[in-house]
Amino acid sequence: MNIYMETLGCLKNFNDSETAAGILEHAGHRIIRSPEEADVVIVNTCGFINDAKTESIERIFQMADCKKEGAVLAVTGCLSQRYADELYEEMPEVDLFLGVNDYERLPSILENFTKGIRKKYHSDYSRIYAESPFRKLADNPYTATLKIAEGCNNVCAYCVIPKIRGKYRSRTQEAILSEARMLAENGCRELILIAQDVTAYGMDLYGGYVLADLLRKLCRIEGIAWIRLMYCYEDRITDELVQVMKEEEKICPYIDIPLQHISDSVLKAMNRRSTSAGIRRTIEKLRREIPDIHIRTTFITGFPGETEDDFEELLSFAENTGFERLGVFTYSQEEGTPAAEMEDQVDEEVKAQRRDAIMRAQLEISLKSNQAKIGKTLTVLVEEKDEDGSYIGRTVWDAPEIDNAVLFTSDRNLTPGEFTDVEITDAFDYDLAGREVLK
Repeated sequence: MNIYMETLGCLKNFNDSETAAGILEHAGHRIIRSPEEADVVIVNTCGFINDAKTESIERIFQMADCKKEGAVLAVTGCLSQRYADELYEEMPEVDLFLGVNDYERLPSILENFTKGIRKKYHSDYSRIYAESPFRKLADNPYTATLKIAEGCNNVCAYCVIPKIRGKYRSRTQEAILSEARMLAENGCRELILIAQDVTAYGMDLYGGYVLADLLRKLCRIEGIAWIRLMYCYEDRITDELVQVMKEEEKICPYIDIPLQHISDSVLKAMNRRSTSAGIRRTIEKLRREIPDIHIRTTFITGFPGETEDDFEELLSFAENTGFERLGVFTYSQEEGTPAAEMEDQVDEEVKAQRRDAIMRAQLEISLKSNQAKIGKTLTVLVEEKDEDGSYIGRTVWDAPEIDNAVLFTSDRNLTPGEFTDVEITDAFDYDLAGREVLK
């Protein structure tokens, strides 16, 4: 069968889709790029917050409208896992619903499907990480995610992920290293480590946090040039982890730490382990030990009970800390979470006003950070060639899709995945511009 996959949400979802596509190809099916020509259209959904749920639902209906007559429409991912019964009743356009633990069953489910008989499959998660030997990579996989764990043991008051993805399950180091070597052999130059909580890696398998040890082993793999850390929890950023980041040249001077807030009262209500003082110490330590580090974080505005004083503390923290990369979400009231039942829910307009105030401040911070790079020559990973003949790439401080881009010119014909040197000649709010220089 010809199968088209549409993926929404985070890097972890895209990793799941690559695994599912690999499983389907191994079973003899073909992954194609056009939903109109597919025998099966699969939508891998996100169900984390209201905006993501809305986007997923809209995309499902779009796929139902554009698929060819007689094609099977299947929905999987977090939204399907979370709302299996509701979606089944409200979306008769969908033939199959599958959860996040059913990718291995996809070939059998599709091959045994009878048109007109709608079904739903939602398996429970296993107690250990469910390995799959199959993964479909991009044609030129110069950058790739490397999932090191699944599930989450954190019980943040606003989050439904543990209910969707289950308890934290680390992969063995042997499995991770084997996949990393396979990626390198296929041309991968940048590994992006992902999990719901990367810094919790190993506690369930090895009785301690062993991310630092894993990183040292990954750095020994030939062909890998950059290793990037995403989804790190502040209270688990140990001295050992900081030392490894400092010593190993392959580890990007970049870290993604979703802090969510700085007010102790809000952090406590969120059921976060971090404290205001601890957060400030960790940031100071990272910047002291790794002077060129760029820290990415996210905040939530309008959490239940967030006062004007709490917000002003958060805004002041953002302004004074000067995060190089920052995103802000308004609090999403998710059913089934403790926060949804809390009193003092904040008005939607107030949430948005607070979000916008922080992002206005961040605009100036980001521009100032970028302007400081004018005149410098930076290593850039080439990603694509623009229509006007110029190129788009990323620095070591930028994760794909979510961070800055470098727009530059070159007299050479460059290929995505190449590294080159670019002299920065101009800076904008969230991008840089320059020209290639040959050493």
